[in-house]
Amino acid sequence: MKYIEDINRESVKKILEKKKIPEFFAGDTVKIGVRIAEGKRERIQYFEGVCIAKKKRDINSSFTVRKISFGEGVERTFALYSSIIDSIKVIRSGEVRRAKLYYLRDRTGKSARIAEKIRKNIGIEVDVKPETVNEENLSPKDSEAEKKEEDKKVETISEPKNEGSKEPKKESSEEKK
Repeated sequence: MKYIEDINRESVKKILEKKKIPEFFAGDTVKIGVRIAEGKRERIQYFEGVCIAKKKRDINSSFTVRKISFGEGVERTFALYSSIIDSIKVIRSGEVRRAKLYYLRDRTGKSARIAEKIRKNIGIEVDVKPETVNEENLSPKDSEAEKKEEDKKVETISEPKNEGSKEPKKESSEEKK
């Protein structure tokens, strides 16, 4: 029994390495890209609706999506790690208090609506990457300090040696003429 569970966990890890499955719960509106084979060709058909149930059972995990199509309720159950699922995209998160939303089957119109869960991000997400220091990415204070240092260097180089000393300037024979 334990060996079967280990095999299932390993197969789930292999599947998750190949494709990304977002985290979603009951009440979320999801858009599932389903692979459909028609003869030799394959195409992707999207099924968008509210996730009304999710079962977590390793490789046997599944979820049920419900949508209203031409006034008729349509439910479809998908195996989470199935090869027919091309992509899963969470359109919006719903705020619900239950794990299974089977009560939505009896409701239509406004009473079947689910309030949207508002997620607040506190703070700023910052990706820290090492950068080389250039003139463009220096802060204004740093660039001003460097400019002052460069000006001092230029002044010391351009100053004649005699101006700084107290000795009188000696005139050369060419300047006398």
